[in-house]
Amino acid sequence: QVQLVESGGGLVQPGGSLRLSCTSVGFTLDRRDIGWYRQAPGKEREGVSCITSVGGRTVYIDSVKGRFTISRDNAKNTVYLQMDNLRLDDTGIYYCAPVPCGVTVPKASGSWGQGTQVTVSS
Repeated sequence: QVQLVESGGGLVQPGGSLRLSCTSVGFTLDRRDIGWYRQAPGKEREGVSCITSVGGRTVYIDSVKGRFTISRDNAKNTVYLQMDNLRLDDTGIYYCAPVPCGVTVPKASGSWGQGTQVTVSS
């Protein structure tokens, strides 16, 4: 089992950028696919992006393509989500989780950490 800790959220204006980090505690991530998820106020949690452990294949939902970039640094046990050109509807709590990436971001269940709050507001 792994514990994942999200960080890097904050308050940003539309068009701004944030870089989120997902770091494991006590275990390595090199053999795990990692997905990023978010939950906006009053809405269901949705998958945002996913990166595979083998080959580094990446997956994004349509609404973030061209704006978000997922990457990983296995030496640091960290997966990143670079978010550029942020929009108001990107606001939410962002979570990461170990998942099997598919052709789309999988629907994940199980335990979730505290996440990191991203607020896009003018």
